[in-house]
Amino acid sequence: MDYNQDFNDKYENETQIENHNENLSDTQNENQENIINNDNPSKEYGEINFIMSQPVKKPRRRKSFMVYVAIALVAAIIGGLAGSYVTSYRLDSFIKEEAAKSSINAQEVNINLTDDVYFAVAVAEKAQKTVVGITTETERQINTFWGPQLRVEQSMGSGFIVDSKGYILTNSHVIGDGKYKNITVSLIDGSKEVGQVLWYDTTLDLAVVKINKTGLPAAELGDSDKLLVGEPAVAIGNPMTLDLERTVTQGIISGLNRSIVFDDGTVIEPLIQTDASINSGNSGGPLFNAKGQVIGINTAKMMSAEGLGFAIPINTAKPIVEQIINDGSFTTVYVGITGMAVETYERGYNVDLIADYGVIIIETMKNSPASEAGLKPNDVITAIDGHKIEDMDDLKRRLYNYRDGDKAEFTILRNGEELKINVTLRTRPDEF
Repeated sequence: MDYNQDFNDKYENETQIENHNENLSDTQNENQENIINNDNPSKEYGEINFIMSQPVKKPRRRKSFMVYVAIALVAAIIGGLAGSYVTSYRLDSFIKEEAAKSSINAQEVNINLTDDVYFAVAVAEKAQKTVVGITTETERQINTFWGPQLRVEQSMGSGFIVDSKGYILTNSHVIGDGKYKNITVSLIDGSKEVGQVLWYDTTLDLAVVKINKTGLPAAELGDSDKLLVGEPAVAIGNPMTLDLERTVTQGIISGLNRSIVFDDGTVIEPLIQTDASINSGNSGGPLFNAKGQVIGINTAKMMSAEGLGFAIPINTAKPIVEQIINDGSFTTVYVGITGMAVETYERGYNVDLIADYGVIIIETMKNSPASEAGLKPNDVITAIDGHKIEDMDDLKRRLYNYRDGDKAEFTILRNGEELKINVTLRTRPDEF
């Protein structure tokens, strides 16, 4: 190998590289010179020398784009957390505020489920002692092989004390509609008392019985005119036998102003409908509201279907009971007419009256309240003091609310014109 030749070749290559670098440097300087001062070439060296004499400044590194992204993400997270906290705080405050409002509204409604569930317990504790059992003995004639004979039959029902002096309200059918022989009243302390019938009305199915005992617990009477469908109801009575005396059944008011045709053909109205169990044993007993006030007198004169019971509104009996307690007896006032229900009249005479309901006057009695007030035959009575009148029984029941000398406004139809006439009611004279 020729080492001298290799050395010379290497030297020539390095020399060429050096020359190339110098030429490249000169070219770069020329370009820089042209950029620095292209208008004044005479100062090119001074400018170059000035620039080259300055210390070389390292260019400031630009922050990476990802750094800004990271900062933005951190800021977004912090802002999100802060916003979430503020939103959560405000939402929580709003929910609490609305909950407080809802709580106030709920308190205004005043519904307590515990009270609703257990109100019957309180009613029973308050009212059971006012309920009595009534045993009635009646005589009935039967035909036997040896001829007609009288048989004594015994029936049982309920009633309740309306005055501490021994006044008891019950159904007329419980005391045999007046066809009784003996009446026995059973009290809560186990004692038995003889009952005396002071008054009864088969059309109302009501009766008042008196026992000779005082200091008795009396039931609180409510207002049946204020009843609402759906409100609670409690019936107390003696179903079937005295062994089951003062049985409590619970239900609701299912309907109001019912009109029922009973098994014997009589019509009683208006009635309270309830799903509280009522049968022949607790007939005559009280129907209570949730406050333990009597709102009706249970009646099973018509054997009702399951879940279908009826009670006579207590407001129907109030004026009767009050008069009997105050005066010792009950006397009714009268109008002095003979009349007929519009429906019956139209069917019987095959005519069509202008009135859809009411009592058509057939005749007015001489010197009666009706004749003195100017009522005439063919007038149709449709209301008394604003209360609708549909038939003679309805008119009779309405008159129970008045006493001797009371005035009542009669609404009548005469020749197609509606008139209002004031009638002064009086006690029926002996000749009637």
